[in-house]
This record gives sequence, C-alpha cells and structure tokens, in this order.
Amino acid sequence: MKFEFKFIDKKQGSIKDDVLSGLTVALALVPEAVAFAFVAGVSPIVGLYGAFMMGLVTSIFGGRPGMISGATGAMAVVMVSLIKQGNEMGAPGEMMGLQYLFATLILVGIIQMSAGFFKLGKFIRLVPHSVMMGFVNGLAIVIFLSQLNMFKSGGEWLSGGPLFTMLGLVAGTMLIMIVLPKISKAIPAALVGILVISGVVILGGIETETVKSFIQAGGGSGIKAGLPSFDVPMIPLTLETLKFIFPYALILASVGLIESLMTLNLVDELTETRGSGNRECVAQGAANMVNGFFGGMGGCAMIGQSIINIKSGGRHRLSGIVASIALLVFILFASSYIEMVPIAALVGVMFMVVIGTFAWSTFNVMNKIPVSDLIVIILVTVLTVIFDLAIAVLAGVIVSALVFAWENALRIRARKSTDEHGIKHYEIYGPLFFGSTTLFNSKFDVQNDPAEVIIDFKESRIMDQSAIEAINKLAERYQKEGKTIHLRHLSIDCIKLIRKAEKICDVNIVEDPNYFVAIDNYKRMLS
Repeated sequence: MKFEFKFIDKKQGSIKDDVLSGLTVALALVPEAVAFAFVAGVSPIVGLYGAFMMGLVTSIFGGRPGMISGATGAMAVVMVSLIKQGNEMGAPGEMMGLQYLFATLILVGIIQMSAGFFKLGKFIRLVPHSVMMGFVNGLAIVIFLSQLNMFKSGGEWLSGGPLFTMLGLVAGTMLIMIVLPKISKAIPAALVGILVISGVVILGGIETETVKSFIQAGGGSGIKAGLPSFDVPMIPLTLETLKFIFPYALILASVGLIESLMTLNLVDELTETRGSGNRECVAQGAANMVNGFFGGMGGCAMIGQSIINIKSGGRHRLSGIVASIALLVFILFASSYIEMVPIAALVGVMFMVVIGTFAWSTFNVMNKIPVSDLIVIILVTVLTVIFDLAIAVLAGVIVSALVFAWENALRIRARKSTDEHGIKHYEIYGPLFFGSTTLFNSKFDVQNDPAEVIIDFKESRIMDQSAIEAINKLAERYQKEGKTIHLRHLSIDCIKLIRKAEKICDVNIVEDPNYFVAIDNYKRMLS
C-alpha cells in the first residue's frame, strides 16, 4: 500500500473542529507574539495584545475565514528603527518610541483600509505562480530558521543533555502529528502533541525550556496582564511628526498587505475556496487601527498559524475568534499554566508547518518549467530569507513582468505578399507594444516596397502609446517616399490616435475590433 502524507485535509470544518483548532493556534501564538515583541523592542504584553486584537478583528470582518492574523516578524523588523528614532525624538528618559509606534499603526490602518475601499486587493492576482512558489519556500525556510533560536538558553546554543532532551521532545511532538491522524481525526494532532508533551515534561519533572523561561530570557516577567485599554497616542500633532511616521506607515502597510494577501491566496489554494482580497485589506487596516488605540504592536496575516489552523480543521471565522479569545484568556487567567508549556512542543508543531508549507513539488518541476520561472522561484526564495517578503514579491513580479514583455516582444511577425495588382500586403501577427516596436519596424522595406502598401492588423493588437507612435512614424516614412499606405483592422480608439487617419485607415465597422489602448493621455483618446 502506498504511503501518502496529507498535511492538509480539504474537508469542511465543523464547530468542534473550529474550537479545537482555535485553541491549538492560541497556544502556538504565545511564543511567536512574544518573540516578535522582543524583535521590535517592546514588552511581550504589547505583542500579545497585538496578536489578540489582530486575530479578533480580522477573523470577524476579514475576507478569508480560517486565516489567522497576529504580530509578525516582517513588520517587527520595520518597527525596530521606528521605535529607536521615536525614543530619540522625545526628551531624555521619555521613551516616546512606543507612542510613535501606536500613532503609526493608526496611519497604517487608514492606508490599508483605503486600499480595500479602492479595491486594490485585486492586484494580487497579478502575482505569478512562480512567485507564489518562491514565497512559500522562502517563508518555510524563515519559519524553520526562526525556530532554531528556540534551541538557545541564555544566548548560548544548547548542548549535551539539554539539547538531546529538546530534540527528543520535538521529535515526539512531530511523531504524534504524523501518526495520530491515521488513527483518529477527532482532535487536532497539533493540540494533542502539545498536551501530551507538556504532560510528559510536567509529570516527569523533565528540565527543559518552557514558555516562562523563554520570556524571562528575553527580559520579560510573564504573560499575565489585564484587558487592553483605550488611549490616544501621546505625540505632538505637528507636520514634522507626520513627516516622520508617514514613510514607516507606508512601508508597514505595504508589507502587511502583501503578506496578508499572499497568505490569503495560499489558504485559497489549500482549501480550494476563494476569499476576498479587498475585504481583507479593510479588515487588516481596521485591526491595525484598533491596535494603535489599544496598545498592541499591530501585525498582519501569519502563514504558520494559518496553516496550523487549516491543518487542525479550522475553516470558519469561529476558529480565529476562538484563537483570539483563548489568547486573551491566557493573558487574564491562565498565564501560569501556559507558561509551563515546553517550547519543544511548540517547535515540533512549527517544524511540521515548515514541512507542510514548503512546495516540495519545486524539485519535481525544476527541469520541466521555463528557466525564467525557475530563476524567479529561486530569486523570491532567497530574497525572502535575506531581506523580507515585500522586497521578494515585488522583485519576483518585476522580473516576471520583464520576462513576459521580452518573450512577447519576440512574437511580433509579419506575413508578406504581393497581389495581382502589385499591391504589397503585410499581415501583422502578435501584440504590438513598447517592447516589440523595434522588431515591428524592422519588418518593413519602405524604400523597395511598391507605390501602394496595405498593413493588416487583424491578427495583432495595439497595446500602448509606444505602439501608436511606431505606426505613426512608419506611415510618415512611407509618405515621405511618396507611397500610399493603408491600415486595416484597427480598433476605433486606435484610429482616433493615428495622425492623418482619414487618409490611411480603412474603416470596416463589421470586421474592425473594439478594444482600448493603454495610453498616458486618456482624454486624447476621447477627443
């Protein structure tokens, strides 16, 4: 019998699945939120508040049921410089960096909500599949590398007995997650793994790193706190303040939306359903704005926790709501119990996320896809690991677009023939745009052509202003030689943009195509 490991079950989740998967995600959110808070240079409670509010707002109002949002490393890296400069702008000892962060998050919310209202979320469809593969591969590697830090104690790598204990507990968690689904799927394997390993550590008195020791190692005292409270950021309301926070807000908004929309696309593929990118933009913005007013560090969609949720059976909004409320309950009432959870159990769960996230099919298609697509996959993967997701995705899209333009530029061709009347015909095939105009012009022999020439665009399409100008210049070259040129099968708006169109364009209402040309001066087309 063939062994097949299915990390994602595409079945529709139940209320029980949503509740149990939500609890699993809540446990996995704690060390992630704390770790990213340390990265940003803020209190662990600020990170936990951020995860709670991001998760709750986006679960209720977001465009992708089952997707989990919270404090993320991609945004935390940007916050480091913001908080540092904010502290320097305040008076000595004031530590104003956190207040500037909260104000920036409010502006981030406005930008992200505007993106949703103006329906900019649809542009995520322009991301090619090769970029998507590089994205998931890069994030899988980033998640894996981030978990390696859990193998440290007091800044030093574990060794000897503590290392073998940690490895054994991690392996035990992973084994449970692999074997349990083959026996029963009644309870999420990740939750069972965390509970079983926690029980083994607590009842067996095993010395290993726990959530509490992890927080203390970072300088925190614990995760117990009260409810987040409303407060307006205490910063000077001046133009200088806006100039300072706006660039950070724009970067954070962009990084957050790109990561969220890419994660949305991935969850769509895993569940074979479709979410709303524009609605998710609005929800992400609202969540970050709430964080700004209630003292959270903000964030965006989390691919690791989203996959844990989907893997555990969470499919509906209830799973994210339960995860967020459970996280708040941990903070308010159950901090002492959560702090006893061994880090090894959570690392084991995240290692399984890495295995499930990485696009292993990349190795199977490497010699079957175009070299350009393979280069894009590798480029996006490497840039995601070295820099961040936003840079990687933008670079991947730009490279893919340039490759597409280059390949289409080579597709322009002309079939030449001369009829019984001595008239030469050029039948153009392929798109005419900025990248193909040079090759297009090389197809014509103006000096040696007969006195009358017909250029037929029936199998071509005029794409942009560069194409229009190429046609105009070609017509001028023929006219300077005293030759008559006819242009056929151009769209109506093309004809409006051709100089001396009434003399050289043959209009056929029945056969002529109808499409618009992408030009800078749209009013010119309507005149």
